Amino acid sequence: MPNILTLTRIILIPCFATAVSYRKFDWAFFIFLAAAVSDKLDGTIARLSGKQSDLGSVLDPLADKFMLITSFTVFLVLRLVPVWLAIAVLSRDIIIILGWGLLSLAGGSVRIEPSRTGKLAIASQFTLLTAVLFRINYGFITADVIAALVWTTAGLTAASGLQYMQRGLRIASEKKIRG
Repeated sequence: MPNILTLTRIILIPCFATAVSYRKFDWAFFIFLAAAVSDKLDGTIARLSGKQSDLGSVLDPLADKFMLITSFTVFLVLRLVPVWLAIAVLSRDIIIILGWGLLSLAGGSVRIEPSRTGKLAIASQFTLLTAVLFRINYGFITADVIAALVWTTAGLTAASGLQYMQRGLRIASEKKIRG
């Protein structure tokens, strides 16, 4: 069941992108919320039922990455987030994915556990996207709140990106010493 929820979340990503592209922000908001709820549900069900799987441990963070990359890309195209922030978020995720891939190629399986800062960065990114959609649809989130979320997201994204790069370099040097 948890993996089915994760796969459903992945299927919702193009639906979300399509809704935003056609400026159906009400639909986009509800699809985004459905994806967020399914994210919480799959993890909770997996933990409570003891059905955590290797597939789920890979699919769940990938679904989050795909949703964030897609969201920031379509929001960038429509200028709903600052260009520099979208570039920072997308660059961080691309660097993490490429770094993980290179480490895996260099020395087999590499599991990079999310850091607290990384989790906060992702939470702030999702919060910002939700707030932007909420502002578009309902209007009572102020520009100052959005600005504060933009800067918080930027700071956490940069800090976590640096932290992951430092961790990746440490793992690479350990592999080099052992290899």
